[in-house]
Amino acid sequence: MAAKTTRKTSRAKKAMAPEARAAYGEIKQGLGHLEKSIGEVQRGLRRAEQKIEADARARVRELRREGRAQLGVLKAKQRDAARVLRNLSTAAGTSWQEVKQSADAILADARGTAASVFERLRSAFTR
Repeated sequence: MAAKTTRKTSRAKKAMAPEARAAYGEIKQGLGHLEKSIGEVQRGLRRAEQKIEADARARVRELRREGRAQLGVLKAKQRDAARVLRNLSTAAGTSWQEVKQSADAILADARGTAASVFERLRSAFTR
């Protein structure tokens, strides 16, 4: 059956005027170029997508590393605050007002650090 289709197509081409055959050939060639261009664009898009994904994975790794480091700093501040509070509460002759003021200062510093860490991480995710 394919042979009949080929014969019909070749008969149709022979029946065309030379100018029509030339135009048909040019159009067919243009379609081939267009098909190649579409393939190139698709390959380029796949490469770009893979690069974006790889960059995103690297950025996430970097943010996790930074987050772990900042969390370590916050935990150290928490341990320091707890130690200072223990030392102050056991110290003889220290008024509770002084203990509270010292603890408030330490906690305010820790809260400020935590807020800045949170803000840096939040801004990193919104980029």
